[in-house]
Amino acid sequence: MNAIEALLFAVIQGVSELFPISSLGHGVLIPDWLGWSINRQSPDFLPFMVVLHLGTASALLLYFRRDWIALFRGWLQAGFKAGNPQARLMWLLIAGTVPAGLLGLLLEKQLRVLFSSATAVLIFLALNGLLLLLGDRLKKRAPSHELEQLSVAGAIKIGLGQALALLPGFSRSGATLVAGLAHGLDYASSARFSFLLATPIIAAAGVLEVPKLTHHAHNQWGLLLICGLLSGACAYASTWFLMRYFKKTEIESLRPFGYYCLLLGIGGLLIKWI
Repeated sequence: MNAIEALLFAVIQGVSELFPISSLGHGVLIPDWLGWSINRQSPDFLPFMVVLHLGTASALLLYFRRDWIALFRGWLQAGFKAGNPQARLMWLLIAGTVPAGLLGLLLEKQLRVLFSSATAVLIFLALNGLLLLLGDRLKKRAPSHELEQLSVAGAIKIGLGQALALLPGFSRSGATLVAGLAHGLDYASSARFSFLLATPIIAAAGVLEVPKLTHHAHNQWGLLLICGLLSGACAYASTWFLMRYFKKTEIESLRPFGYYCLLLGIGGLLIKWI
């Protein structure tokens, strides 16, 4: 891809990674619809995606830096002792991260074939829209409580929702947000747990591929750095917006995103098939 396409792709990645609309889905559909010269099998594409993921993870770490400092401090001080809310939240994040990470390692290669299928992406995107609309209905029925009341079993179930993001068209943040609402969290608490939970997964996805980055990057370091910074800036702005949005919007917060995914998925399928 050329430099302009790379910069636009970085913006798409940074925004859609945190919004519940599927970064993988948009990363497949938009370049395909606009006729971009993207070769996902090229050795140059992997370092590009590594840098974008590192940019997104850095943005999340920066935004939630006070949370992570408090979490690690409480965890190191209290360990397995009860009574420390920061240590307990850290264990909840660990419980939610481990099974989702294992599923990602086991299933990603088997599901990668779907990344080149626009039809599969559109179907999963429409299903993601239905999932988000379901989340709002679940929120109306379930009594609300704060993050401190979340159980370990609930954290694991929410974390497993991240595995849906292996299907291009399903959103990592959308799945975990809906799972949080289903377990009685309010919108703000569910969003906070979702973004904290996403940080180690996104960071690990980038860090594990860093050795390949140094091998394949060649003379593209300048463009890669700019794209990583741009993706990170968009991810930070998206997180800032969404955290405030979910705090202020206590009813049907996911409905706009659900309708967007549903209309994009169904509309794309109709255009493709007619």
